[in-house]
Amino acid sequence: MTLPTTSHWGAYGVRRREDGSVAVLPHPDDPDPSPLLGNVAGALAHPTRVAAPAVRRGWLEGGPGPSDRRGAEEFVEVGWDEALDRLAAELARVRDRYGNEAVYGGSYGWASAGRFHHAQSQLHRFLAMFGGYTGSRNSYSLGTSLVLLPHLVGDAEEVLRSASTWQTIEDATELIVAFGGIPAKNVHVVPGGVTRHRTPSRLAALAASGVRVALVSPIRDDLPEELDATWYPIVPATDVTLMLGLAHTLLAEDLHDRRFLDRYCTGFETFEHYLLGRADGVVKDAAWAAALCGIPASAIAALARRMAASRTLVTVTWSLQRIQHGEQPVWAGLALAAMLGQIGLPGGGFGHGYGSMGDVGDDGPRLRLPRMPSVPNPVRTFIPVARIADMLLHPGESYRYDGTTRTYPDIRLVHWAGGNPFHHHQDLNRLRRAFARPDTIVVHEPYWTATARQADIVLPVTTTLEREDLGSGRRDSHLIAMHRAVEPLGRARDDYAILAALAVRLGFGDRFTEGRTAREWIEHLYASWRGDGRPSFARFWADGELELPPGPRRLTLFERFRADPEGAPLGTPSGRIEIASATVAGFGLADCPGHPAWLEPGEWLGAPAAARHPLHLIANQPATRLHSQLDVGETSQAGKVAGREPLTLHPDDASARGITAGALVRVFNDRGACLAGAVLSERLRPGVVQLATGAWYDPSGSLCVHGNPNVLTADVPTSQLSQGCTGQHALVEVEPYAGDPPPLTVLRPPSIRSL
Repeated sequence: MTLPTTSHWGAYGVRRREDGSVAVLPHPDDPDPSPLLGNVAGALAHPTRVAAPAVRRGWLEGGPGPSDRRGAEEFVEVGWDEALDRLAAELARVRDRYGNEAVYGGSYGWASAGRFHHAQSQLHRFLAMFGGYTGSRNSYSLGTSLVLLPHLVGDAEEVLRSASTWQTIEDATELIVAFGGIPAKNVHVVPGGVTRHRTPSRLAALAASGVRVALVSPIRDDLPEELDATWYPIVPATDVTLMLGLAHTLLAEDLHDRRFLDRYCTGFETFEHYLLGRADGVVKDAAWAAALCGIPASAIAALARRMAASRTLVTVTWSLQRIQHGEQPVWAGLALAAMLGQIGLPGGGFGHGYGSMGDVGDDGPRLRLPRMPSVPNPVRTFIPVARIADMLLHPGESYRYDGTTRTYPDIRLVHWAGGNPFHHHQDLNRLRRAFARPDTIVVHEPYWTATARQADIVLPVTTTLEREDLGSGRRDSHLIAMHRAVEPLGRARDDYAILAALAVRLGFGDRFTEGRTAREWIEHLYASWRGDGRPSFARFWADGELELPPGPRRLTLFERFRADPEGAPLGTPSGRIEIASATVAGFGLADCPGHPAWLEPGEWLGAPAAARHPLHLIANQPATRLHSQLDVGETSQAGKVAGREPLTLHPDDASARGITAGALVRVFNDRGACLAGAVLSERLRPGVVQLATGAWYDPSGSLCVHGNPNVLTADVPTSQLSQGCTGQHALVEVEPYAGDPPPLTVLRPPSIRSL
């Protein structure tokens, strides 16, 4: 019997074998199943599963308090009652002594694809009923754009969730200028699930239709090989200079659409003055750009002319805003598209995130999906999500965010469910110091990740295959009945059961559960969403899925605004596209002026720091897993080199350092170092190295022996506007590793003792 379920990388079926293992079968309607399904079966009962509640010995014996022994001491397994009694008492102590603001509800991460067993929703609902908590805003992936885009076009969600569809691009686009490319490795993933992976076939259709692509990236593999592409191997972190050089060419050769700029935009005069050097004495022409970005001036001018002569879509990947001054490539890309005058026309305009996520450009259903009801948080304090180490290290200090001045709270208890900050945060050695500051850290986890190892109380939670749920992504073609395939491992419980038991101990159990079991909640969510014409829950559950009505195949971003700018204005102060923003200018931020600008980051190949660390590291998303999820799975492990995460170097850079393919290397800078396995390729620009994120952090001093690049990235914000993540880039040096490396420890649990 095959049982249905889904994941962020695809719907699939599970068949139980007699020996207790499972076989994973792609959904029969999926034309291009994700290779990430290969991680599921082997990880289900992996030795790194958390089998029972565990408490760090120092916390168990000495009580709560700051400690630099987190991550170093053994754990003691305890019973559920003892673990929950101790945690309930500690939550009450912190609340009563320091106030609810002293509790940080971390819970940032993908966790389960299920609509009910969504770790963030469950934990935040619990903490809100507890009296509130300090929360976070935005995301590591898009923290910059989520703050910036409302100032430019009134609504970030419209750009991110209502992008022009692939069918529209196939029908009408002649040229795609892809800053950061359209990385095919990312398109198998959608938050909440995807049943039919259609983006790969859409990219193939683009190739067949003859759409040309200008790939602007230091990595050739950021675009599928079959697309008709001209590769512009740009110096990393200089995309803005190329955009400005293109914009200046359009302006100087009168190729820009002045009518569109006058009617649909505001602030172009400010940008024009900047391009012409009237603001700072520097003309941003193609020659100026070429000296910085490494693309010849003649190629820049020729590309600008092609763009003006074609129906052109300017796209910017999400990765380009994960860098210091990450607002600027998004803003400059939008300004460049506006100068072409094609925003709102089929096949032209601006896009943000094609290739960054599987649902960008998808024409799937546009429906409200079942979800847990939220509870307002009584505590108004929050931080931008990527500023957690700053918050823990500097309580009481002020910082700027989106035009306001805020203060970091004094956090005494961190409660984390459904995420792994020791994967996605920057400068992990600094984060370790920050995690030593709170009195208590509690983590819900199925696996002994680095975050679990840094905790005081670790509560074992079930995986997707060990519970029931509903699953569907933002553009998914199906709602999936997620059946339980296997019994929970050890003493694992789902987050809902854990939090319900805590709520009982803290006096609000009935309010939290509303008298429902997990299964009754799932039925209730379905019934509340069902509407007319949809089958009963019993029928849906027996069928295993419900196909949803498709969305429009042809959709153009900002089409209504283009047709009627007065009747359908944008949500900006002017109602138009703000190429220059008086609001942002009014914030007076030196690191984010009121118009697109080239602001030199602290780390790029033109910076003084490159004299000591002359290679530019790109820490992009992995092809073998989702972030750090299931790094112990077979697909992820098969991608390792010398047992470590692969580091790709150009052969010239490898030869200059005496590095051969397959060799173990040390990647380092002043923040830390990691080990990696060398892979040589001419498909990236010389001077650039690539190391994917997501290898489980395995520290030995300041060295990660497994290859997590976030020991190398800087924990600094994009700017004072958005305080976004800058984890995409770092300057490093690489050398062969001599001697016997420290052993890997992440593939086995930490030291655990039973009472």
